[in-house]
Amino acid sequence: MNAMNGYDIEDLRPGMSATFSKTITEADIVLFAGVSGDNNAVHINEEFAAGTPFGGRIAHGFLTASVISAAVANRLPGPGTVYLGQQMRFLAPVRPGDTVHACVSVVAVDVARARAVLSTTCRVGGKVVIDGEATVMTSSQARRLASTPQAAAVAA
Repeated sequence: MNAMNGYDIEDLRPGMSATFSKTITEADIVLFAGVSGDNNAVHINEEFAAGTPFGGRIAHGFLTASVISAAVANRLPGPGTVYLGQQMRFLAPVRPGDTVHACVSVVAVDVARARAVLSTTCRVGGKVVIDGEATVMTSSQARRLASTPQAAAVAA
């Protein structure tokens, strides 16, 4: 573990998993539209959205995907993790009031490069709404130890 209680690369093993859940609120959708600039009517205009194949407003796909980011940042690998890439398929809409459950699972670990590949899935009521895979860089205990003054003195 690193100083922020995140997993170091040396701690990760394939099969480890964690979840993070969030209920998507009206406020989340409005705030995301403001922050992102994505004011698509399917997200913010109920009258318009009622006439779409969705039959009503839906949350932004990337708002929903941000629950994956929260799982990575807060659970596994946790604090100190940096995203390098994310591949996603959006499979079903998320509506205001839906609770999104993001699950991240370690698929592969590259200790030498301090990188891990994670499967990423979001579910609402048991239905998969996003499926994908992330590549992340984590902290490394070996790198921390190698960069301390004591380690440098011993190596000299």
